[in-house]
Amino acid sequence: MPADPQRVAHDWLDHDAGPVVRPYAMTQGRVAADGNEFDLVAFVVATPAEDSGPETLQPEHHAIVAASWEPISVVELASALDLSIGVVRVLLGDLRSAGLISLYEPPAASQPHDVDVLKAVVNGLRAL
Repeated sequence: MPADPQRVAHDWLDHDAGPVVRPYAMTQGRVAADGNEFDLVAFVVATPAEDSGPETLQPEHHAIVAASWEPISVVELASALDLSIGVVRVLLGDLRSAGLISLYEPPAASQPHDVDVLKAVVNGLRAL
């Protein structure tokens, strides 16, 4: 059988998709961030540090810090870096514990919804 010129030399590399790395490899098997869970609309802002941070930072950690010098939401960050939300949350937990980012949740996200407002919306929709 002749060698396929499109075939890649390594199984971990795909010419169309680029390097294929499983999400659990990026998060070292963790599925939840250390500490408190944060909202998807929370803003992430990089904090200035004297050193580059711990040497255990992965390229994805550095990409998050570089992308968050201006406030950016968790969802936008995941989209910009083409990473899943779960991976981004775990990596943000690492960066927050290292002191390299700050997270700011909007007040509406941390407060419970007003039941009367929700009932008024449902009644308004029913009236349509």
